[in-house]
Amino acid sequence: MVKFSGLLGLVLVLALGGCGNDGSMPGANNSSQSSSGSGSGSGSGGGGSATSLSIAGSPMSSTVVGMTYIFNPSVQNPDGAQLTFSIQHAPPWASFSPMTGELTGVPTAADVGTYSNIVIEVSNGSSTATLPAFAINVTEQATASITLSWQPPTENTNGTPLTDLAGYIINYGTSQNHLTESIHVATPGVASYVVSNLSPGTWYFTVVAYTSVGTQSNSSPVVSTTIG
Repeated sequence: MVKFSGLLGLVLVLALGGCGNDGSMPGANNSSQSSSGSGSGSGSGGGGSATSLSIAGSPMSSTVVGMTYIFNPSVQNPDGAQLTFSIQHAPPWASFSPMTGELTGVPTAADVGTYSNIVIEVSNGSSTATLPAFAINVTEQATASITLSWQPPTENTNGTPLTDLAGYIINYGTSQNHLTESIHVATPGVASYVVSNLSPGTWYFTVVAYTSVGTQSNSSPVVSTTIG
C-alpha cells in the first residue's frame, strides 16, 4: 500500500466570533513551543536552585463540561531519586497520579463551578517542592472558536497523483503531548474547519489526511493558540 505524502502545513486563524490572541504558524522546520510557565518552590531542598528539586507548570484555569482536562507538571530532580506526588483539594471529577503528578478528568454538568486552592507537591524522599495554588473553573459552555485551514496533499510519496483522498482528522487538546479530542471531516474538498466550544487557555492542533482505504498521512506540524 502506497502511503501518500503528508500535509504541507496547517494554518490557524482565529474566528471572528472568538476571543484571544493569534496562534503560531509553524513552517516546515518549526514546531510550536509549550506554554508552560514557571511556578516552583521547595521545602527542605532550598530555594529552587538548579541543584535542588523543583516543580513547574501552568495548569489550565478553566475547562468545559464534557471536555478532557489534563495537566502534567514538569520536575527537575538532580538527585535522580524516586519521586512521589501528592495533591490537596483535588476536584472530585478528576483523578490524580501519585507517580507522575498528572491531573486529568472530564467534568459533567453537575460539576459546574470553581475549584480553588489546588496544590500539587512532589517529594524525592529528602526534599519537597510545591506548585503555587491554582483554581479550575468548570463552565457549561465556552463561546470561543478558531478556524483551522490547511493545504491538502496532492500526491503519494512515490510521486504519483493522489486520487482517493477521503477526508481529514483534526486532533486537538490542552496539552501538546495529549491531543485528547478529535474531529473527522469526511469531505476531501474541504480545507478549513471551525473548532468551537473552546475554554480559555492554550490549545494545540494538528491534522492528518486519509484515503478511502484508510491510509493516513503524517500529522501536520502542531499549531497553538491562547484564548483569553
